[in-house]
Amino acid sequence: MPSTRVQTDCAEAHKNEDMFLRMEQLPGIDNLRNYPAGIIRQLEELLLSGVSALPDPKRKHFYDLEADERTFFIQISSITGRVVLLATWLRSERAIEHVDCAETSMECITS
Repeated sequence: MPSTRVQTDCAEAHKNEDMFLRMEQLPGIDNLRNYPAGIIRQLEELLLSGVSALPDPKRKHFYDLEADERTFFIQISSITGRVVLLATWLRSERAIEHVDCAETSMECITS
């Protein structure tokens, strides 16, 4: 079975901090929810070029990956090295509104 190397710029001990995750080669992505091919290509490109990743504090080998407009929630198998895409979503406009309001010290009204 071919091994997969994952490079990170911080130790696993820092579970609540962002890290940089980059794979030298992709062992494959398991697309259990049948996301469109374009989303899978975007995830592959992120993993190969490198991406900021936030380790899940409660589950080993689970990560949130932040792209420009999209978040990916993945698991990397410790046995096969394969990536499992568990969920992906666009960052919401509501979250952006809260940031804008916090920066301007204005009250936010959202529905």
